[in-house]
Amino acid sequence: MAKLKSNELEIKKIGIRPLMGYLLVEPDKAETKTVSGLYLPETSQERPAGQGKVLSTGPELVIEGKILPPPVKVGDRVIYKKWGGGDDVKYQGLEYKLVKFEDLMAVLED
Repeated sequence: MAKLKSNELEIKKIGIRPLMGYLLVEPDKAETKTVSGLYLPETSQERPAGQGKVLSTGPELVIEGKILPPPVKVGDRVIYKKWGGGDDVKYQGLEYKLVKFEDLMAVLED
């Protein structure tokens, strides 16, 4: 039996396979408590702008004969553009983002 790569395992577990040039990202959760210790009501919570964990990568992108591999790997924590940073996807009750390779701005080095 062929051994599955980590990306293939994530795709099987989640059930979403990004297409060429896209990443599947799990956005960071909204903060429920301020730095000073106050708890925020759900209506005022905002998730951190454009941060999350890469769950899966689409295949390499081919533009005018040039091959562009995914710029990150599964498990990386990334920052993506706040306004152009992908499309929200709700699947089986969970929220994800499909982010284009070009909308990534940084990898967080924790």
